[in-house]
Parts: sequence; C-alpha cells; structure tokens
Amino acid sequence: MFASYLIGLREGLEATLVVSVLVAFLVKSDRKDKLPQVWAGVGVAVALSIGFGALLTFTAARLEYTSQELFEAIASLLAVVFVTWMIFWMRRAARALSGELRGKLSEALEVGSFAVVVMAFLAVAREGLETALLFFAYAQNVTTTMDPLIGVTLGVVTAVLVGWGIYRSAIRINLTKFFTWTGLLLIVVAAGILKYGVHDLQEAGVLPGLSTYAFDISAALPPDSWYGALLAGMLNITPQPSVLEVAAWAAYLIPTLILFLRPQRAKTTPTPASSAA
Repeated sequence: MFASYLIGLREGLEATLVVSVLVAFLVKSDRKDKLPQVWAGVGVAVALSIGFGALLTFTAARLEYTSQELFEAIASLLAVVFVTWMIFWMRRAARALSGELRGKLSEALEVGSFAVVVMAFLAVAREGLETALLFFAYAQNVTTTMDPLIGVTLGVVTAVLVGWGIYRSAIRINLTKFFTWTGLLLIVVAAGILKYGVHDLQEAGVLPGLSTYAFDISAALPPDSWYGALLAGMLNITPQPSVLEVAAWAAYLIPTLILFLRPQRAKTTPTPASSAA
C-alpha cells in the first residue's frame, strides 16, 4: 500500500500543482469566467485516466496465461520508461513549470474557450495516464488489488489536500526536496517493477532462466510472513529471484540513482560584448 500511496501522491501532486497554477493565473488575471473550462478539461482527463486503467485491467483479464504474462511484462516495461522520464523531467523543469504553464494558458485564452479546455486536459492527462499505467504494472505484483487501490486513492487525496493548501498559502513545503526524495523512492519502486516485468517475460517463455535462482532466502524471508509481504510489496524483494531478475534490477537501479543524484549543471548566460567592454 505504501508504494502505491507514493505513486498516487507523487503523480497526484504534480497534476494538482499544474491545476493550481492554471486556476491562480485565471483568478489573478480576473478571468474567473474561464474556470469552468479548466475544470471541464481536468474532468475529462481524470475520466480518460480511469478508463485507461480499466481498459488495461479488462484486457489482461481476457488473455490466456502466456499472453497475459507478456501483456503485463510490456505494461511493466512501459511504466518503467514513463516513470523514469517523468522523474528526470520534473527534476529539470520544476522551477520553470509555473511560467511555462502561464504562457501556454495565455495563448489558449487568446484562441478561445475550447483551447482552455484542451490546455487543462493535456496538462492533467499526462499525469493521469502515467498513474494508471504505473499503478497497473505495480498491482500485478500483489495477490489483491484492493490494498494498492486504497493506497493510490489515499495518495491522490493527500496530493489534492496539499495542493489546495499550497494554493491557499496555508502550508508551504520545499517542492525541490519533495520531488527529490519521492523521485529516489520511485526509482526504487521502478526497479522493482522492472524486475517483475523480467519475471513475466520469463513466465511467458520470452526470456530464459526462470528456475536459475540468484539466491534462496526463503528460510529467512518467508513469503507468507508480514515482513516478507512488506518487502515484496514495497521494494519487490522476493526470496527466490532469478539471476536475470537481479541483474535487471541492479542494471537499472545503480546507474539511474547515480544520474539522478548527480548535481545539475547551472546554465550560464553569455555576457554581451557591450557589457563586457
């Protein structure tokens, strides 16, 4: 539940911040008449995200065993790609996000009401679709989808409350530190999803080595114990992983963490010749 809560909180807060910027811009610009268009775009984006998640679940349930494993493996790999791109994009663009959104909304206001709806829809739909794909990929690793569903729902609700508090200036948090720490945790979650995707490919017969275990710690980490379930649910640590699973997990986690923790280079603005003179 914690990992799915983290997914809902991180993705939900990004979408909430986007909506807060759009709403604040319209309110300060005395264009409250366009707020219904923003909420309409947000509503359509949320409905599309829920429908996308339902489509993934329905499709997986209709497939045969081998095809289902292959479908879940592809969804897991896509989720890892999207969440990795999202983490690094947010790390790079967080500071300029507000100004960029305001500029796009200004252009949309000049075009018309439909453009405002599309603008709000596109701003939220990306986060919603990523959440649905990431949640689906993660939920395949658990025996019941109820706990992840509760977790992601609580995460989204928390994100909405935090976003509302920020908008109302009731609370202030360091968003740079927030996205850094949640990014680190999501990288670990993504590594676990990749490991599970490799396992699905082995189950489908696409990759070999399903029975070639890297280690066996079943005695120290029983899968039916509370701590075994906790580690499996949060970090996808299983007592009998294959060599290929462990190799894929380490090959993703180590370099991704190094790149994420590497200090960003500050952009330098060239000095004009007249100023230098």
